[in-house]
Formats: sequence, structure tokens, C-alpha cells
Amino acid sequence: MKSVPSPSRLKAHKTPSDARYFNRELSWLKFNERVLEEASNPAHPLLERLRFLSISGTNLDEFFMVRVAGLRGQQQRKIEELSIDGRTASEQLADTVAAADRLMIQQQKLWRKLMGELAKAGIKIIEPSAIAKSHQAAVSKYFREQILPVLTPQALDPAHPFPFIPNQGLSLIFDMRRKDDGEVVRQLVLIPQSLARFVRLPGPGTRFVTIEALIKHFVGQMFPDYRLIAAGAFRIIRDSDIEVEEEAEDLVRYFRSAIKRRRRGRIIRLKLEKGLPNELAALIRSELGAGASIVVETVGFLGIGDLSQLVDEDRPTLKFPPYSPRFPERIMEHDGDCFSAISQKDIVIHHPYESFDVVLAFLQQAALDPDVVAIKQTLYRAGKQSAVIRALCEAAEAGKSVTAIVELKARFDEEQNLHWASQLENSGVQVVYGFVDMKTHAKISLVVRREADGFRTYCHLGTGNYHPITAKVYTDISFFTADPRVGHDAGQIFNYITGYIPPSELKLLTMSPLGLREKIMSLIDDEIAHVAAGRPGAIWAKLNSLVDKAVIDKLYEASEAGVEIDLVVRGICCLRPGVKGMSSRIRVKSVVGRFLEHSRIWAMGNGADLPNREAKVFISSADWMSRNFDRRVEYMLPIENPTVHDQILDQVMVANLLDNQQSWMLRSDGRYERVKAGSMPFNLHHYFMTNASLSGRGGALADDKKVPTLSLVRQR
Repeated sequence: MKSVPSPSRLKAHKTPSDARYFNRELSWLKFNERVLEEASNPAHPLLERLRFLSISGTNLDEFFMVRVAGLRGQQQRKIEELSIDGRTASEQLADTVAAADRLMIQQQKLWRKLMGELAKAGIKIIEPSAIAKSHQAAVSKYFREQILPVLTPQALDPAHPFPFIPNQGLSLIFDMRRKDDGEVVRQLVLIPQSLARFVRLPGPGTRFVTIEALIKHFVGQMFPDYRLIAAGAFRIIRDSDIEVEEEAEDLVRYFRSAIKRRRRGRIIRLKLEKGLPNELAALIRSELGAGASIVVETVGFLGIGDLSQLVDEDRPTLKFPPYSPRFPERIMEHDGDCFSAISQKDIVIHHPYESFDVVLAFLQQAALDPDVVAIKQTLYRAGKQSAVIRALCEAAEAGKSVTAIVELKARFDEEQNLHWASQLENSGVQVVYGFVDMKTHAKISLVVRREADGFRTYCHLGTGNYHPITAKVYTDISFFTADPRVGHDAGQIFNYITGYIPPSELKLLTMSPLGLREKIMSLIDDEIAHVAAGRPGAIWAKLNSLVDKAVIDKLYEASEAGVEIDLVVRGICCLRPGVKGMSSRIRVKSVVGRFLEHSRIWAMGNGADLPNREAKVFISSADWMSRNFDRRVEYMLPIENPTVHDQILDQVMVANLLDNQQSWMLRSDGRYERVKAGSMPFNLHHYFMTNASLSGRGGALADDKKVPTLSLVRQR
């Protein structure tokens, strides 16, 4: 395969000049191009660049497992539903696979480049033939004692049919000639995922060899009476989406069965090592039933995501400087009493700059506090080592009423969530699995506490998951309040999920699927009305994805009515900005850097330019996608506390719009162009790492005058 230009210059699908929307799948691939571009960004340390390359590989694998698998399913079932930009499943599939192939070529090109730079830094990936003679015996012994016992070669003949190959499984196929009679025997070796992809070699320096290269090199130990004729590697990607049947009688049993079926999902993509003999390649295709699969020959490293193992190398100078988030001073001023601090005033926490430990402390205190009588918690993704689960179990074991909404349909976390659900139930937690046809995506924690004047409800609402690991690298908002209106509304949402009881009257929150899209469109209409009355109209929104056609059309309408619209959309964006007569006042940027921008925030000018004290500011668990509005339980919360309002609007949103060191602007033709820093470089992640934010500072603000004020100079 020939190399191609850098991702920002990759050939784009020719979008018709009058197209109103960009294709969702191609937009996602452009996001992954931006991730991949960071692998060649000299501003990042070397191993961090390798991390971005690895992430781009993992992202692409998941894209094929879910999105491409979905398109292939539509194509096979002859579903004629068109995409937002008017393409059939077959048209999308062709364009998507072509774009993904170009992306894969670029990944291999960058890997070769980074491999050279790693070698200069003292981290070398070598071929087994380059192992010094003085170390050959030690490596041979290691292979014989540590690797060979784990491998199970299988002959391929009528008595030994082709075995099952797991998803993302890496395998080797050999043609071997028996020495005594010259007969050719075909052998297959599945490389267990328990084996490290890179094997560290003995001797001075840091040197690795890939596991597949090592197996090929010592194939004589595995087949001592044979001579090697030909060998090659291949890797598969399977359909990993789980479709929930509405008639499922037992959701838990259904998912346990569905997870097992997913492991045997149809093959979507087959990657063959370049140079694999045609006869072996044909055999693999035939035996895997991969005739309808997307087959590609790869020159280079199979499974780019596995490069993450090298990132773990202990070389601090080749990584981002370590960062320790601060714990809110407000909580510490109350001797660590979360309830005391929250009862005094609402608190917002900006992760990962402020520690997720405060969320854990809130739940742990609730578990231990004898005055807490009830805890209700949604769980979408909680991670493998979850302190959240432990706190809920301890609360139930202490006799408190604990309810956990465990979402079984959280993609790729279904098995982990089933495990947590079982553990919670064993501790006495009332576990509810929500709806068959909807996901519970809202991130809400509710604690009912007995106090002197009666029961009081404390709430945590987040834009991200209750996941201690991702909270260190995802930027998210955590909001704590004892506002009785929020407590009332959160209770109504829990009752809707557990008892299918529609909220009778929400006082502050808006939720989907019961009116969130309509509320957002009403807010946009209000900005249109302000312009019609001669006042400024302005909208800011920070999202992960923008796909919903109705909301996009409403934004187009607002743009041409005179509303100024600035959108920070990290990933998929189907809206086409900057088109005269359609979206001339809409600007879209994407931020890709050290942290993953994940918080959902939007603001409406409310009759004045943004930012301003009277602006309407909201946080949410939802992106502006049809699935979030129609097939998920989500929340949207208005921010009324002045301090919290200032932090979210004047700091978080302004910093995202100011950033010019890790930002890309979406052009009307679908291209993303990296923003040039110019004479005033500004990196929003560095800003928040070095400047403590307003909320949670407590008395510390009186002693610290160094929190800089951000100002936005508008460039239309």
C-alpha cells in the first residue's frame, strides 16, 4: 500500500455544494484523523504521541465492530433508510471503508516514523534476527519456558477443522514440510491475549520484539520435525453490537446470552499480513466464512491499539508531566463534611483538574452517616475497580435503603455491569435495570438525609460517568446541590426509571425522552425572538456530537435570523457551518489534546452577547443526537448559582473558545483546519492545570488574586 498525506489533507468525500448535512460516519472518521494527527504533533512528548496513535487504532476497531457492522447489517437486510445526508447503507459503506483504509495507511506510516524516534530515545523494536548471539540462548530459553507452554498449535485437516477465532484475535498460519516424508502440513497458532504483544529482551538498553515475530523465529521449537515453507499473520474484527429485542422476558438472562453470542459475531473485517501466500489467504477467507467481509492486506503492525503496551514504559521524560488534581477547599473548610459544604452553597467540580475523589467522598460519607436513610444512584460505566460500588454496598450493609440503576446496555461494559449488579444485590442493594428499549444515560446520585428540620435531599449530577479512571483524563462537570427543586426532580426521574411513572411536574430539570429536544429548540426560538426584538441573540454549546436533524435545522434557522452561534463539538458534527444563506453565523471547532473534552454545556445569551451575567447556562448528560433525545434517559439542568454560573460560562466555555493550540475549525466543505496560535497562544488544558478555578475555592479565593480573567475577542 502506498503512503498518503497527513490526515488533515486526506482526500475527502466530495460533498455536494448544496448539501445541508455531513455524513455521520465520515464525520466520525475525521475525528479519528484529528486524534491521529496528534501522533505527529511535536508539541507532545514522544510516548504521548504513541498513545494518540494507539487510541486511534482502538477507536477504529470499535468503529468497525459497531458502526460498520451496523451498515453491513442494513445492507444485508436491504433496509432502505437513508442517512442524514441522503446516502444508502451501501453508499455509506463504500465511502466509509475507503476513508478507513486511508486512515489505516496513515497509521502505519506514523508507526514507522515513531519507531525511528523511539529508537533514538533508546526504545528499540527489533527483529529476532537482530538479537545478539550472546543473548540468543537466553531468549530461546524464555520462549521455551514462558511462551511455548501457553501456545496450542493446531493442524488443519479434515480431522481438525478450522477453530473459532475470537474478536480482535491475532493468529499465525504456517505451511510446514515434514522432514521424514516431505508431506506438507498446515498449522494454525492462536496467540492468546494473555501474552504481552511486546516481549522485552535481555541485555543493556530497552529493546522489544513482537510476540508474533518471536513465534515465527522459534517455530522450530514448536515443530521440531518440520521445515518452514510459508508463514503469515491475520487478525479479525467481529460484529460486537448487541441488539435488544423488545420481547425479552428477562433482561439479565438475555444479556448474559447476548454477550456470549457477541463473541461469535459475524466477521466484519479481516486483516492479512502483506506477503501471505495466496493459497493461505484463500484458505483463511474460506474457513472463516469471510466472503462478505472487508478484507485488507496490511504492511506493518497488525492491531495498532496494542501499541499502548509500549506507552506504559517507565520513561517520565517522554510523557506529559504528572498532574495531581486538587481537592476542593470548600469541602476541606468544612472538615471534609460534604453535606455541610453543599448545604451552604452549590458546588461545581471541574474534572480532571479537580479530583474525582470528592464524588467518592460524597458517596462514602453517605454510606457511613447514620443520618442518611436512602441513596439512589445511576450507573452507566463504573470501571473495573469501582469505589462507587463499594460505597453503595457498604451503605446497604449498614441498613440504608439503596437503589442502583444499572445500565446493561452500556456498550462494551455489559459484562462488567452484570458483575457489579450481582455484587450489589448480594449486599442488599435494590438493583433496577431500567428500560428494555432505552438506555439510562443520566448521571445522577441522590442522598436523603435526616436533619433537624426534617428530611433533606442532596444531589450530584454529572456530565460524565461514575468512573474513577476516566475521570482522570476526561473533562467533565460535577454539580452538587441541596436545592429541594433538584431533589424533587431527581426523585421523579428515578421513579420514572424504576416504576415507569412519568414525572407529573418537573420544577427545574428537563429530561429525555420527555421533552428535552423540544426544550432546546424552544431556547433557540427565544434567541431568535431576541433578535427580532432588536436585541443580540447568541448561542454557545459544547458537545461530543451533533447529529439530530431537527436541532440542526433549528440552528440553521437561528443563524439566518441573526443569532451568533459558536459550537465546540469534539467528535461527530453533521451540521455544515459557514454557508451563506443557511449557516453563515455558525462557527464549529473541535478540541483534541491531553484530556478528552467530554462535558456537555450550553448557554443562551438571553438578549445580550455572550458571556453575560443574565445568560441561561445549562449542563447535561446528553449530546444533541436523536438517540439521546428519543432512546435514552437524560437530564438537562439550568445553572442559577452566580459563582457556578461564572465558572462554567466565563471560564470553561470561554477557555474552550479561546483555545488555539489544540483546536480545529470545521470549514463549510467538511475539512478541519488546525487553528494557528499566532502571537497569543492559549492552551485550555494548561490553563486549568495551572489556574485553580472559582468554584470550590472557599476562603482560598480571598488570599489568591491570581486567577486570571479570560476575555473573548470576537472575530466574525
